[in-house]
Amino acid sequence: MVVHCTRKLAARLRDVGATPLADAHPLAAWHAGLYHVDRRQCVLFCHDESRFVLFQPGLRKEHFADLANACFKPLLTATLAALGCSLAQLAKVALALGPARFDTAVDRSVLSAMNIVITDELYPRVARAANVLDLDAAELSREMSERPTRARGKLLWPDRRMVEIVAAL
Repeated sequence: MVVHCTRKLAARLRDVGATPLADAHPLAAWHAGLYHVDRRQCVLFCHDESRFVLFQPGLRKEHFADLANACFKPLLTATLAALGCSLAQLAKVALALGPARFDTAVDRSVLSAMNIVITDELYPRVARAANVLDLDAAELSREMSERPTRARGKLLWPDRRMVEIVAAL
């Protein structure tokens, strides 16, 4: 699994390379960015191909030491389970992701999609909640991915595309 990090997030992580990493697996390429919501550190992950997003609120310093195993993989599994994926499919996803590698080579198209999700989907939901930590991360991620978007000129639904990718494993 390759996670392309923004500079803000890369400053919090260790073992982040500047050279672009590649992985041919359909679940492998993700972008991630660090955002501050209600003075809390939050990370938004976005799958490069499907624009499927995962939002992890309230991270602390110790979470960044093992971001992939402590935050990303459990959140992805919980969100896919909320989308109706079977236990067998979730096990395949866990095996397919492999170890996380981080770099700072970002794609402006994916970052733009992340900014749109933050502005159009996340901030209105946070404004209705008393605190960002009161929000269920898996449910919020599922809701934010149930929207049409464009990726590389093609119209797609991130949640449906991610379920297709998982079913093809």
